[in-house]
Amino acid sequence: MSFSANVKTELCRDGLSKKCCALAEAYGVLLYANTFTLSQIRVMTENDAFAARLPKLFKKAFGLTFDQLPPPDKTDKRSFLITDPDKLRAIFAAFGYDPAKTVAHHVNLALVEQDCDRVAFLRGAFLAGGSVTDPARGYHLELCTGHESVCREVYALLLEMGFAPKDAARGRNWLTYFKKSGAIEDVLTTMGAPVSAMEIMEAKVEKHMTNAMNRITNCDMANADKVTDAAAGQLAAIRAIEAGPGLDSLPQALQDTALLRIANPACSLADLAQLAWPPVSKSCMNHRLRKLVEISQSL
Repeated sequence: MSFSANVKTELCRDGLSKKCCALAEAYGVLLYANTFTLSQIRVMTENDAFAARLPKLFKKAFGLTFDQLPPPDKTDKRSFLITDPDKLRAIFAAFGYDPAKTVAHHVNLALVEQDCDRVAFLRGAFLAGGSVTDPARGYHLELCTGHESVCREVYALLLEMGFAPKDAARGRNWLTYFKKSGAIEDVLTTMGAPVSAMEIMEAKVEKHMTNAMNRITNCDMANADKVTDAAAGQLAAIRAIEAGPGLDSLPQALQDTALLRIANPACSLADLAQLAWPPVSKSCMNHRLRKLVEISQSL
């Protein structure tokens, strides 16, 4: 099951105790459903939990049943249909719509004045027309509706609730969306999916840890490459001196340093400094090795 499906399943665990919240949730479902017209209501879903919730939701909100239910054995996209004129009029009336005057859908703000109703409305909108990306792949949550005015008004509603969404058009649909992980966590928690919000937080922490480990590994590899390149240059210089005047021609300190480098070709400056007898500072060891390179270059 996808992350988005898991979120919807979690949202459906919330009970239908208050009629006002059931009405607000059904309102969100219908404004983001496949069809919500004077002649037909059609809600389609592939989510098992939402499919089980829909008949209970409409019974609680309107005291009505669907005219057509999907077959019990259907497991993919399921369709819930209402075409009865009396039922349609009752549903439109519940939202304060006058069927004779309704040209385009708008959000009746009187139905979402209370905080609990706003949360229920968003939950319904997400169940019918929402999706959220798996946090392992990225951060994106969107609500998609076929009604431009609804998109605009839900955008304003989210602003009132303290969120900062963005909106866009996609073909014949309109989107309200979030791209920041923190905002998505807050939206999911508000709608009633705190477990899913925690999964996003955990995925974000894991990404940060992985990136930090990669940076450390890359830095270590770069440092190891530098040590290897420097040691190779120093060994080449020592071999040149050895093939020319010989190491015996060097001052004792440089001679000891050359032999130490030959014996420890992979050691860093700090390690060589500690291996010297008596031990010397890192800067001292660096100075001696640099001197050996200068001598080889003068030959």
